[in-house]
Amino acid sequence: MTTTLDTGTGTPTGTATAASARGLTRTYGDGDSTVHALRGVDLDLPAGRFTAIMGPSGSGKSTLMHCLAGLDAATSGTVTVAGRDLAGLDDTALTLFRREHIGFVFQAFNLLPMLTAGQNILLPLELAGRAVDRDRYDQVVAVLGLADRLGHLPSQLSGGQQQRVAIARALVTQPDIVFADEPTGNLDSEASAEVLGHLRRSVRELGMTVVMVTHELDAAAYADDVVVIHDGAVTAHLTDPGQDQLVAALRGRVA
Repeated sequence: MTTTLDTGTGTPTGTATAASARGLTRTYGDGDSTVHALRGVDLDLPAGRFTAIMGPSGSGKSTLMHCLAGLDAATSGTVTVAGRDLAGLDDTALTLFRREHIGFVFQAFNLLPMLTAGQNILLPLELAGRAVDRDRYDQVVAVLGLADRLGHLPSQLSGGQQQRVAIARALVTQPDIVFADEPTGNLDSEASAEVLGHLRRSVRELGMTVVMVTHELDAAAYADDVVVIHDGAVTAHLTDPGQDQLVAALRGRVA
């Protein structure tokens, strides 16, 4: 059943929250050149679900993700991830927090070309000096369909396979939340569908929380929830929306 959540933050009743924002603003520049990228955003992102953030170019969707992920500092307001107020962390503590609690997937795959797929997946654990949980590793590899590609170098993989390796790398550390910024932007439609299907499987089968910024309706269709942002403000938070409802929300017709 398609439901429009218009109760402010939009989190379904009884659902745990992975990340939240209250009164979140982000401005750049001064005086006449000031840009108000975010304007008092209140938002809860539910745990264990796949959420897409959508909006027109320049709407603030990427800025919202960057603030929620601790990659950009809020001008005012609060951001809480895994129960921690990010404003209370200095640069060193924030770096460590991101390493322990947040996973990232970007449009560029960012794989090291001299390492195999398996080595790329394990790299964050090695850099953090953490032991490899082989059960977790095997589970992530299975969910992302990479078992027969672990010994291949990135140059021997398709674009879709490289992005799946990047997703596995983000998941193997067992983060509280994974942020994906236009993860299918460099892929064709077939590879995009493959990657999005595996992202959804990671939520269903691994219990992950995934938040994806996208401008593509087809990509958003894979999500459980869709947050729509216009001019730096959240205008809709939808649960299991149909395409007609989502198109209406993007046109500003859903409160």
